[in-house]
Amino acid sequence: MLSRASRAATLSAHRRQVRTFATATGNLDFGIPENLKSRAPPYEKLVNKLSKVKEILNNEPLTLAEKILYSHLVNPEETFSSIKTVRDLRGLEYLKLNPDRVAMQDASAQMALLQFMTCGMPNTAVPASIHCDHLIVGKNGAESDLKASIATNKEVFDFLQSCAEKYGIQFWGPGSGIIHQIVLENFSTPGLMMLGTDSHTPNAGGLGAIAIGVGGADAVDALTGTPWELKAPKVLGVHLTGKLNGWTSPKDVITTLAGILTVRGGTGYIVEYFGEGVSSLSCTGMATICNMGAEIGATTSTFPFQQAHHDYLHATGRGAIGDAAAKVNKQFSFLKADPNAEYDKVIEIDLNTLEPHVNGPFTPDLSTKISEFGATAEKNGWPGKISVGLIGSCTNSSYQDMTRAVELVKQARDFGLKPKIPFFVTPGSEQVRATIERDGLIKTFQESGATVLANACGPCIGQWDRQDVSKTSSETNAIFTSFNRNFRARNDGNRNTMNFLTSPEIVTAMIYSGDANFNPVTDEIITEDGRNFKFNPPVGHDLPSDGFIKGREEFYPEVAPQIHPEVNVNVSPESTRLQLLEPFEAWNGEELETTVLLKVEGKCTTDHISAAGAWLKYKGHLENISNNTLIGAQNKETGEVNKVYDLDGAQFSIPELMIKWKEENRPWIVIAEHNYGEGSAREHAALSPRFLGGKIILVKSFARIHETNLKKQGMLPLWFADEADYDKIGSGDVLKTLNVRDMVAKNGDNGGFIDIQVTKKDTQEEFIIKAKHTMSKDQIEFFKAGSAINYIGNLRREKHNQ
Repeated sequence: MLSRASRAATLSAHRRQVRTFATATGNLDFGIPENLKSRAPPYEKLVNKLSKVKEILNNEPLTLAEKILYSHLVNPEETFSSIKTVRDLRGLEYLKLNPDRVAMQDASAQMALLQFMTCGMPNTAVPASIHCDHLIVGKNGAESDLKASIATNKEVFDFLQSCAEKYGIQFWGPGSGIIHQIVLENFSTPGLMMLGTDSHTPNAGGLGAIAIGVGGADAVDALTGTPWELKAPKVLGVHLTGKLNGWTSPKDVITTLAGILTVRGGTGYIVEYFGEGVSSLSCTGMATICNMGAEIGATTSTFPFQQAHHDYLHATGRGAIGDAAAKVNKQFSFLKADPNAEYDKVIEIDLNTLEPHVNGPFTPDLSTKISEFGATAEKNGWPGKISVGLIGSCTNSSYQDMTRAVELVKQARDFGLKPKIPFFVTPGSEQVRATIERDGLIKTFQESGATVLANACGPCIGQWDRQDVSKTSSETNAIFTSFNRNFRARNDGNRNTMNFLTSPEIVTAMIYSGDANFNPVTDEIITEDGRNFKFNPPVGHDLPSDGFIKGREEFYPEVAPQIHPEVNVNVSPESTRLQLLEPFEAWNGEELETTVLLKVEGKCTTDHISAAGAWLKYKGHLENISNNTLIGAQNKETGEVNKVYDLDGAQFSIPELMIKWKEENRPWIVIAEHNYGEGSAREHAALSPRFLGGKIILVKSFARIHETNLKKQGMLPLWFADEADYDKIGSGDVLKTLNVRDMVAKNGDNGGFIDIQVTKKDTQEEFIIKAKHTMSKDQIEFFKAGSAINYIGNLRREKHNQ
C-alpha cells in the first residue's frame, strides 16, 4: 500500500480515470430481471453516486469498503463538505447511510418489530426478512426437536408471522435455516449494504457485501427509511498470499487473525481482504472468515469480487445478479479496491504456511496451533479428554464444510473406527440439508453415530438440552466445536464447560480420538486390536456437482410478499412472552445524578449483561427479560457473581437492586472495564438497564454495537478519560455530570468530554474526573427524546400533521 506522498505522485492518472467514470454513468442497464431486482443492489444508482463521490474527492483512491459505504451515502456533498481526504473521515466523522435491506432473527426481531410498530408505518421502506432460527432447542434430532420447539414458541412465531404479513416482510419459519446461511443463499450480493439484528451479520461479506450487525432500534432506522448513522470506520487490510492446503481451512484464517488482533483489535475497523490468496477461497469459505470477524470487534468484513462469487450466485439461482456484478466490476471497478488504496493497517497471512488453530477456552481470541495444543492444554490444566464434538452453526455449515467433514468420517468408517464421544451435526439451511441428504452425507453421518439437529442455531447460542453433563456440574469438561463464540456457560449453561473453537475438519477428526493431545495432522490412532490409523487430509467440494436442491417447499416463504394492512397483530396483556412497549421518558433537561450500583470486574459481554439460553423465550417481553440483567457480571469489590449490596449493606441480586432503586427513584450507573458489551448484538443488554432505571454506563472501553445500542435507548455511554479513575470509584458513590447540558446545547460538539463530580459514599469526599463521549448530533436528539424510537416517532407524527 502506498504512502500519502507516493499516492500523490499518481493522482493525475487517477483524475483522468474519474472523468471517464463520471461521464460513463447515466442510464445503465445491468440486465437484472424483474423477479430478482428486490434481491440485487441498485447498481445504477450506486455507481452514479460513487462517481459523484469520486469527483468530490478528486479521485482519491478508495478501498472496496469505502466504495460500498460511500455509494450508500444519503448526501455525499454534505458528508465531504469539510473533508479534504478520506483519512480525515475515517474514525472521526459520522456517515449517514441508506442501507438496501434488513434481516432479523426471531429472538431480536420481536423487539425490533415491537419498536417498528410504534412508528405507525404501513410497510417497511426497504426489503426485509425474518428468520426463525434462535428458539429451537437441540437435543434428540431434527424432527422431534423442531416439533417441540414450535409448540413451545407458537405464540412468538405467530406474532412474527402476523407482523410479516401485515408489513410485507419475508418470513422464514422455524426449520428453514440459520439467518446468515439463508442470507448468503438468497440475499447477499456484491456491493450490497445490509443491516442485520445479529452480530454475525457480517457473514454476508463473504459475497462482497457490507453487512453490519446492529440492535433492533438501528434496524428500525432502515425499516422506516430514516438515515442510518455510522462513525466512518477505519479500514484494516488483510493481505492473503499463497493457497490453503492439507488440513488448513478458511476457519484458520480468522482464528489466526483473532489471535493476532484480540477481541478488541478490530474495533472501529472494517476488515478488507485482498491479495492473490483470496482467489483460492470458496465463497462460503470467505463467509466463514467474515462471520467470525465479529469476534475481533470489527464493524464488518468483506472481500473483493471473485469468480467464486459469480459461481455461487449462479449455483443459488441468482446467475443474472452474478453476471451484473461481473459487468459492473469490469466496467467501473466498483467491487474491488482502487490501485494504491491506502489502508490504516495491513496484516499479512501466508496461506501456504498457515496451520489449523484451536481457540479458547472462554474467549475466541486465545489462539493455539494444533501442533502446540496438547502441550498448551497440559500446561494450563485444561481437560485431557474431550466430551463432545459439534459441527455446523452459521460459521461452518456450508456444503464445502460438510463434504470435508464427511470425507474424514468415511476414512474412519472404512478402517472400522467409530466415534469415541457424542457427535452433533447442524446443517445451516434447508437447501444445504436437502442437498447433503441427496448426496448421501446425512446417511453417512448418522450411520457413524452422529445426531443431525434441526436447521437452526441450537447449541451454538445455548439452545442445547445437553444430557451428558448438567448445568450445575462443578467438574470441568471440554467440547470441540466449529462455532464462533465460546464465552462461559454460552453453549450448555455450565460455567465449567470449556469450548474450543476450530474447523469442522479438526472437530470431526477429534471425535475418533477424544484426546486433547491428538493432532490429526501428524498423529495416528491406535485401535483396540493394535492397528494404527492415520487420517489423510480432507478433500471437499465448494459446490455440489449436481447443483443445490431446495428441499421441502413448506420451509420457503413467498418470494415477493405483499402488505396486508387488515392483518391484526395481537399481543395479549396476559402474555409472559410478548409485551407492547411504553415509551421511555424524555430527558428532563437537567444534569444526571446517579449512584454506583455495581463495579464490574473483567470481561463483561452481552451474554453477561443479558443472558441467552433459557432467557431467549422472554425476548419479546421487556419486563420479564430484564430479570436477567447483568446476572453474569462479577462484582469487582467482592469477587461474587450477580451479588450487590444496597447502601445499608443488604445483599441483593443485581436485577433485584436495580428494581428496588427504580422504585425508590434512585437513578444508577454501572462502572466496568474494557470492551464492555462484547459479543452479540442483542439490544436487550441496553434496553433492560434503561428499563430498570439506569442512566449512565461508564467504562474503560465499549464494543461498537453495544455503545450504539445504549445511545439508541437514551442512555449515556461514557469512557474513562483516564483509565486509572476506575480504581477511584466504588459502589454507593454518587456521580453527577457537570456539563451534559452544554453537550446537548452544542449537539455533541463540546470537545468530546464530560466532567463528573464524584462524592464518595463513606467519607463524602468530592473530586472531579473526566469522561469521554462519542455522541453525534443525531444521537443527542435520541438522548433528548428518551430513545431513538421516540425521536423517529416524533418525526413521523410531525410529518403527518403538516
